Amino acid sequence: MKRTVTEAIEYRRSVRIFKKESIDPNKVKKCIINASLAPNSSNLQTWEFYHIINKTVLDSIAKKACFNQNAARTANQMVVFVVRKDLWRKRAKANIDFLNSVFDKKMGKNTEKNRKMALRYYKIAIPIMYTSFFGILGLLRYIFFQIVGIFRPIFREVRLSDIRIVSHKSTALAAQNFMLSMAEIGYDTCPMEGSDTSRIKKILNLPSSTEINMVIGCGIRDEKGIYSERYRIPFEEVYKEIK
Repeated sequence: MKRTVTEAIEYRRSVRIFKKESIDPNKVKKCIINASLAPNSSNLQTWEFYHIINKTVLDSIAKKACFNQNAARTANQMVVFVVRKDLWRKRAKANIDFLNSVFDKKMGKNTEKNRKMALRYYKIAIPIMYTSFFGILGLLRYIFFQIVGIFRPIFREVRLSDIRIVSHKSTALAAQNFMLSMAEIGYDTCPMEGSDTSRIKKILNLPSSTEINMVIGCGIRDEKGIYSERYRIPFEEVYKEIK
């Protein structure tokens, strides 16, 4: 039974214990495809998704990197969401190629003007934002943008740490797409931040420049897998209406 978006949100819980019941890797893969459709900064898609099906690798991640916690130890599959900020040049080039293919099909007096404007963003603005030299360029950008911001509105999150946050936010949006897609088809998940990310990178043979956003255990919830009722701060405390 498929659920509506609201039903999937209500159904989704962080399940700590999964049944010894297999789930379909192809269905999980479709949910990962949905993850790749998430909104992301500048459409750079600085992410990768590692779908772990191999039992040996699952056990290794659970025992060596996820502290053998129940959500990892009982997971039927895992998906590791990886931040690839280091691939920004390649992803920017892909956007440039895509935009050129789009504009090549258009005709109109403003086509070339619009093409130049769009390409300028990926050829000039993105390199300015993402190029770094041990954080020094980020600091110089930050100082410059703060000064310019005195006179007009300007984007201010330009340090290396800010760009890292941007990439992690984009990847987290993809992870949420994935978990809601899993909930829609009756599969369960548990996002785990409690892990040794260095060991996960070693197990998956990832470059040192990558960062682990989160590890998500997947399976079918056991009746003991949800530890307590859902608790949220009263909505009135977090909802601020600006009239």
